[in-house]
Amino acid sequence: MMNVSEKWFAACRVEDAPENGGICVKAGGEQIALFYFKRRNEWYATQNECPHRKQMALSRGMIGSCHEEPKVACPFHKKTFSLATGECLSGDECSIRTYAVKVEDGLVYVALGQEAPASQHVYAGLETGN
Repeated sequence: MMNVSEKWFAACRVEDAPENGGICVKAGGEQIALFYFKRRNEWYATQNECPHRKQMALSRGMIGSCHEEPKVACPFHKKTFSLATGECLSGDECSIRTYAVKVEDGLVYVALGQEAPASQHVYAGLETGN
């Protein structure tokens, strides 16, 4: 169930996002890192700011998995974060915000506002027609 305070923001077209990588989109004054995990056929959205050194860099991080947990590694400090929950997987106390994602009619939408439950962060089963 979507939180009534969420507003869906059209972040990009499906083809604008790199396969198995991320892009940065701006919604209002906020930078969002948007990731397309092609081999898992899933989309994720997080804050773009790495909490370790406050750099806007997560969209340029490497994505992968750790024990089936999708993750992103900061390109500067290699701190890793769960793309599903935002939890730091490097043993630190910091975490990142995550956002629900949906794909409709070739557009990728991110829910802004309060965070959705982890089960709503991923849009899986994307059919791009490619």
